[in-house]
Amino acid sequence: MKILMVLTSHDTLGDTGEKTGFWLEELAAPYYVFKDAGAEITLASPAGGHPPLDPKSADEGFQTDATRRFDADADATAQLASTVKLASVSQADFDAVFYPGGHGPLWDLTNDTDSAALIEAFYAAAKPVSFVCHAPAVLRDVKDTEGAPLVKGKTVTGFSNSEEAAVQLTDIVPFLVEDMLKEKGAEYSHGDDWGAHVVQDGLLITGQNPASSDATAQKVLAALKS
Repeated sequence: MKILMVLTSHDTLGDTGEKTGFWLEELAAPYYVFKDAGAEITLASPAGGHPPLDPKSADEGFQTDATRRFDADADATAQLASTVKLASVSQADFDAVFYPGGHGPLWDLTNDTDSAALIEAFYAAAKPVSFVCHAPAVLRDVKDTEGAPLVKGKTVTGFSNSEEAAVQLTDIVPFLVEDMLKEKGAEYSHGDDWGAHVVQDGLLITGQNPASSDATAQKVLAALKS
C-alpha cells in the first residue's frame, strides 16, 4: 500500500506579514494512521524540499499524541525536510492521495495545474482522493471525466465559514472553502465547529477541520481495503 501526501509550499498569510503553511496535526495524525497500517508514504509539495509549517500549529495548545510522535520521529522529520516535487509524481505509483490542510493551500495548491491533473488522474483510476480542513480548496478547478467540477453533486465538507470567522481570517483568505464548494455545485455538509466530521462520497473523502484528520485517514484505509 503506497500513499501520497501533498503539502503546500506557500508560507505567507495574505498581506498580514504573518506566516502560514501546512497544519501539523493534519499531517501527523494521518501519517501515523497510514504508517501503522503498513503503508509506504511519500510526501510531496509544489516546490519540493521542506514545506512551511504554520507556526501556530506548533503551539503547545495544538499538540496531540500524533504531533509529538512526529516531532520525535527522526525518519518522519527527515522525510518532511526533503519532500519530492509534485510535478515529478504519478498516480500510477500510488494507491491513494491525501492532502493535509493549513491555510497555505488556499494560495498555491488551489492554482496548481500539476495538483489538479494529479487528482483527476487518481479519480479516473478509481483511487481514493482525500482532503482535510482547508485542503478541499484544492478541488476548486478539478474536473471529472465529463469536464464538470469534480465536487458537483457530491457531498463534501471542509473548513466552515463559522470556523474561519472564529480564527478571524474571513477577510484575509482569498476565498472561503465552504462558499467555494457550494458555488461549484457540491452538497456541503458540516458538523459542530472544531468537532470531528468526515464525509465520504464514493472515492472522494473530506474532513472538516484538524479534529477530523485521523478519521479522514481511517476512511481512506477502509476505502482501500474495500
